[in-house]
Amino acid sequence: MELLKERIRRDGVILSSDVLKLDAVLNHQVDPALINEMGREFARRFREERVTKVVTIESSGIPIAFATASELGVPMVFARRKKTLTTDQDCYCERVPSFTKGIVTDLMISKSFLSPDDRVLVIDDIIANGDAARGVLRIIAQSEATIVGFGVAVEKDFQQGARTIRELGVRLVSLVKIIRLEADRIIMEE
Repeated sequence: MELLKERIRRDGVILSSDVLKLDAVLNHQVDPALINEMGREFARRFREERVTKVVTIESSGIPIAFATASELGVPMVFARRKKTLTTDQDCYCERVPSFTKGIVTDLMISKSFLSPDDRVLVIDDIIANGDAARGVLRIIAQSEATIVGFGVAVEKDFQQGARTIRELGVRLVSLVKIIRLEADRIIMEE
């Protein structure tokens, strides 16, 4: 996706050799046209999988997952990170560390939103170490739904997250693959 690459080059902020801040692109400000284009691209790449649900992780994955679910005409479910007064007590739950937040959180999805009949596509914004991604895959496995694929807007190839998902036998599609971060350059796969 050249449009996404252009936005990353223009608006991405390199914080270190491991951390790329994409607040102006994906994580704080959302460009509806760009998000809708990503949703169309994920839908195109996974349409033949007969997806019945799109699942994501709160909160930065929600816009892309929503756009993808809208294109596929299926519901979107997001794994919550915090319990509220209205959180369903009958839920799947996995404890995962967060690379960017530097804390451990719980991921929760109500059992009423996933069933063994579902064919689930997971969509997320960025994959780095993959802890949250593996957590949500464990939740889907607990529900006995079928995982048909995993789509990420940005894959940080120099971290192991995407590799660990592929090693689980899950088809992972990334729209942009970042090879490395240098002091003044973001090196992406062409």
